[in-house]
Amino acid sequence: MTSIMTNSAALAALDTLRSINKGLNETQNRVSSGYRVETASDNAAYWSIATTMRSDNKALSAVSDALGLGAAKTDTAYTGMEAAIDVVTEIKAKLVAAREPGVDKDKINKELTELKSQLSSISESASFSGENWLYNDTTTAVGTKEMVGSFVRATDGTVSLQTLSFDASTSVLIDTDNATRGLLTKDYTVAVDDGTASGTTATYFLIDADSTTAASGTVVALSSATTDDQVEGMISAVDAMLSDMTDAAATLGATNSRLEMQDEFVADLMDVIDTGVGRLVDADMNEESTRLKALQTQQQLGIQALSIANSNSENILSLFR
Repeated sequence: MTSIMTNSAALAALDTLRSINKGLNETQNRVSSGYRVETASDNAAYWSIATTMRSDNKALSAVSDALGLGAAKTDTAYTGMEAAIDVVTEIKAKLVAAREPGVDKDKINKELTELKSQLSSISESASFSGENWLYNDTTTAVGTKEMVGSFVRATDGTVSLQTLSFDASTSVLIDTDNATRGLLTKDYTVAVDDGTASGTTATYFLIDADSTTAASGTVVALSSATTDDQVEGMISAVDAMLSDMTDAAATLGATNSRLEMQDEFVADLMDVIDTGVGRLVDADMNEESTRLKALQTQQQLGIQALSIANSNSENILSLFR
């Protein structure tokens, strides 16, 4: 039946055109934004996952910054410790030279004084962001330093921060409050061969920092009155200091290596999360561009179909002529 009140063909063509326009708008949005799931209305589940993982990635970015700060602190402390080891090694060599008969010990002592000043300078300079793990001038002992290592989301959705720690008390070289807390200011008791069967012991420390709680031993220093046995005792004490400093430097190096590995892991993890989120919400541009072209063609055909359907009513006018 042909009716001028209800044009079924036009209605069908219009419905089809609306559907095509809707698909065209969605595809154009995907092409322009690059996302297949841009809002929660596109896919609530994927949008929720993507939003959460993007938030976690920002937290991991902050962790990466914290790891960089921690690495800078350990680098600074390690560099200072390494330089201090070189100086103490030089002091040990000077003491060995002082053991030679006929050597002017007073002149060697002048060199020792300068080397000690260099140690103090190194210790005080090894500071980064207000923290110094080699030098302490406060009444509070340098304790364990914690550095943010990772951001963890558990299977139940709860989040937590994991930290890396370093006991900075093991790396302090000079402590102006309590000499016993510094590797260069504390006492080292060593055995001395004084010619007797049982021998004896002597206590030495390297730097006198005028600590509130001072060391009880004898500072490592030379004079013309210094005996060979005393020089040998000083050499043993300095060697013990070197051993402790080497252990501290090894721990600092291991901590720094761990920070670098963790930083690399966090960077890789962030890339993986970005890739995973992209698989959920990114639009396939090849597919979307092909669909866009097809929908544009369908739109043109739909407009033609609607025009043809509307022209059927005009054909009825010919019956009244």
